[in-house]
Amino acid sequence: MSLISKFATVGGATMVSRVFGFGREMLMASALGVGPVADAFNLAFRFPNLFRRLFAEGAFNAAFIPLFSRSLEEEGEAGARRFASEVYSTLFAILTVFTILAWIFMPFLVQTIIAPGLAFCVDEEGGAEAISCAARFDLTVSLSRIMFPYLACMSLMAMVSGILNSFRRFFAAAAAPTVLNFVLIGVIGYAIVAGYDKPSTGYLMSWGVLASGLLQLAIVVVAMRRAGFNVSLRMPKWTNGLKRLLILAGPAALIGGITQINLFVGQAIASFKPGAVSILQYADRPYQLPLGMVGVAIGVVLLPELARSLKAGRLAEAQHTQNRSLEFALFLTVPAAVALFIIPEPIIRVIYERGEFDPSSTPAVAAVLGLYALGLPAFVMMKVFQPGYFARENTRSPMIATMISAGANIVLSLVLFQIIAEQGIALATTIAGWLNAGLLFWGLYRKGLWEIDGQLMKRSALVLLSAGLMGLSLIAMMWELGDWLNPSDPVSTQIAAILVLVPVAMAIYFALSLLTGAADRRLVLGLVKRKRVKP
Repeated sequence: MSLISKFATVGGATMVSRVFGFGREMLMASALGVGPVADAFNLAFRFPNLFRRLFAEGAFNAAFIPLFSRSLEEEGEAGARRFASEVYSTLFAILTVFTILAWIFMPFLVQTIIAPGLAFCVDEEGGAEAISCAARFDLTVSLSRIMFPYLACMSLMAMVSGILNSFRRFFAAAAAPTVLNFVLIGVIGYAIVAGYDKPSTGYLMSWGVLASGLLQLAIVVVAMRRAGFNVSLRMPKWTNGLKRLLILAGPAALIGGITQINLFVGQAIASFKPGAVSILQYADRPYQLPLGMVGVAIGVVLLPELARSLKAGRLAEAQHTQNRSLEFALFLTVPAAVALFIIPEPIIRVIYERGEFDPSSTPAVAAVLGLYALGLPAFVMMKVFQPGYFARENTRSPMIATMISAGANIVLSLVLFQIIAEQGIALATTIAGWLNAGLLFWGLYRKGLWEIDGQLMKRSALVLLSAGLMGLSLIAMMWELGDWLNPSDPVSTQIAAILVLVPVAMAIYFALSLLTGAADRRLVLGLVKRKRVKP
């Protein structure tokens, strides 16, 4: 299976999850709108979801896969099974204690980490949905307690996914997150039909999150057993392998989850303004679709490929893999960033504007989405650069880069939030992303671990040109279709306009890419011929 085929396998499964994520967010916006209950759910979910992204989307695997692969190669399957069982048992014990402590001290966590803004909340007469500050705090604490075990499920799932990825079984781990969206779509749909009020809907959604975590863990465990591998739960022991894993995993979790750390920090600061948390969350969903499809696929596939090449001494192959991965990332994310920056408002209006999500909320969410879009290529590029360090078991250098960018994000978010509210948080996240990507690349290039080839330079410039021309065509089409994109027009008319804008813009970009050479013509023709000869 080629590198592009592996990206497509993981990216395709992730795309399905993110598409259904759209459905989930659309229903949630319709049921809860932009208000205190939506804020409480998003704040409560963000903390366990932060750990899901830290672990499940490559960070834990960045530490685990190289060590597991080494055990498999040097000690055989029995040694790898022993190492995996040690890790699983220790992780299970730590997560159990951590969850119990979180339940006990959840009010303190909400007040200091999850939503510090609620501690300074002041009740307003006639405020949104007449929920007092104390009620908002209590609701956030209750929902956080319900959903917190989801963190343990996702962390254990991440380890099992690392085993599957080491055996080049990518699909189950990539497809499992879709369960969360299926469950929440069902739960929210039921709440709407049954006529639940907003707080009751929030509670029902929280139990749905927990149930989906248990189901996702079960899916990957079954897939691991079908692959002929198993782990056992035993008394945790401190071993050299476990010590090495923990040394690598801490920095790797921080490094790999910088996007989610930035979003988490942003939401914590946004909790000082009612409704801002929901605005950031709704804007994050369209932005996460291309980020998930491309970034997660590259992060999952590239690390094992690089690790194998480097351990075998195939340095030229490793360099080629890195350059083609960056080329692939830019080819897909630059046009997506351009499109999301130019047409955020029509996209948000079509996705969310119904039910409790009123038209007055659309411009605020669209403005945040446009600013997030500017950082999209940077966050995907980070997924390309990080494996260059992880495959060499170097987590110190990228950790320093991550801490610098995270610090910049916090400072910029605090300053810009005072000026332009939630838009300032989005802008700070984007700037921090580009800073991180730049530092990661410079570290590899300076140490001679990344050699830029001529093909990458040429195609990157042509991608920028093609995406720029596509952006101009989008602006022209929006001018022509202005009567169809009016906020007062029926939703069906606006959907029709989007269905014209997006496919035409995509066609223009891909046509320009083929004509200019931004895309590999031989690869495209090869894929077309392969499809034609299939029976």
